[in-house]
Amino acid sequence: MPELPEVEIVARSLSELLTGKKIAAAALYREKLSPAHSPESFAEKLSGKTIETVGRRGKHILLGLSGGTTLIVHLRMSGRFTLLGTGEENPKFTHAEFFFRDDERLVFEDQRHFGYMNIAETVRLHETPEIRKLAPEPFSEEFSIGYLKEVLRSTKRPVKEVLLDQTKVCGLGNIYAAESMFLARVHPAVEARKISPVKARRLHTAIRHVLAESIEAGLAARLDRSNIENRYFNGSTNGGWLVYDREGEPCANCGRKLRRIRQSGRSTVFCPGCQRK
Repeated sequence: MPELPEVEIVARSLSELLTGKKIAAAALYREKLSPAHSPESFAEKLSGKTIETVGRRGKHILLGLSGGTTLIVHLRMSGRFTLLGTGEENPKFTHAEFFFRDDERLVFEDQRHFGYMNIAETVRLHETPEIRKLAPEPFSEEFSIGYLKEVLRSTKRPVKEVLLDQTKVCGLGNIYAAESMFLARVHPAVEARKISPVKARRLHTAIRHVLAESIEAGLAARLDRSNIENRYFNGSTNGGWLVYDREGEPCANCGRKLRRIRQSGRSTVFCPGCQRK
């Protein structure tokens, strides 16, 4: 599932491509993509709106539209956007389509059918089920060292589980949690409340570092309107992971073999030498 850097890359790419475009018509082809709206309601609420901003909150893409409306999008496992021109065929699994007045159209495809959309009043966006429980953004002032220390010392859960909890730390998934813990020399199975203040500070720095580095790597790729995912994968599959997906390989720091453990159904790779309990 896309994590914060991938969603940020897609949001910035869409912002470059779509800001200022007017939606002449919208079509919903798979009703479960936007369960709160019928295809008729979906089209009615979005048709005639101008895309004024494209942003992100957590792992959600937010299209700010004229008239005080926001389209909330979660890519989930396989959702992706493509901007097409006249005569270009829609992908096989197109579930929604947005037609613009310049004859271009944005399609949303989702092979695994897990993607999600909702339409909300912009002024009430913070009250929506998707947004209201999210933790502070990792690059925000609210996500301070003090905030992270308080989150960690308030629970007996393993630190890896806390980092994946979007109500505690926003935007992290398996990749960036593993990389952050390695940089901070934090064992993934240790109880969060037992993390020392020094390690909590290192973890805070590491989280921001790995996220910023991946966003920068993704945005370095050329933006292709018909293959926005090119930027996405440039950021998340950069071949430079220190621990993620490297079970059995030598640690870049100490040379010991990296190990993998299972935590709540998810794999975590770590260094038993650098990340002691």
